Amino acid sequence: MDSASAFTAALMPFLVYLAAVLAVVVTMLGLSFFLGQKIQRQYKNTPFESGIISVGSAQFRISVHFYLTAILFIIFDLEVVFLFAWAVAVREAGWPGFIEISVFIFILIVALFYLWRIGALDWRTEIQKRQLENLSGPGGVVNRKEFKL
Repeated sequence: MDSASAFTAALMPFLVYLAAVLAVVVTMLGLSFFLGQKIQRQYKNTPFESGIISVGSAQFRISVHFYLTAILFIIFDLEVVFLFAWAVAVREAGWPGFIEISVFIFILIVALFYLWRIGALDWRTEIQKRQLENLSGPGGVVNRKEFKL
């Protein structure tokens, strides 16, 4: 019985704290219920974002270009971890480590150039590119009022 009473004595501060927290929560909710305003307005229960009432559906399609750019960012961002590890151990790695990290950076630059060449980093669709070509005037000036991204 001695260990059970010691366990209860050690648990007592936690139980007192739990009771105090529950009392504060119940008191605050009760006071707000009884003392709060009871006015029902037209837009009281409608969801809003930054004071603006939402319009339309929340189920809309996002372009795959966003996801592709995000994935590419994550891939190239994770490569910084390897650069950081090399920078920490640069003295121990010596010239062989420098050559290895140079090859690594060269491969990253080639990969980035490849992604740029195939258009993976371009946000515009083919239709938007054609519209942009049609709207550009002399000297490449674009009338932005008519072109919608």
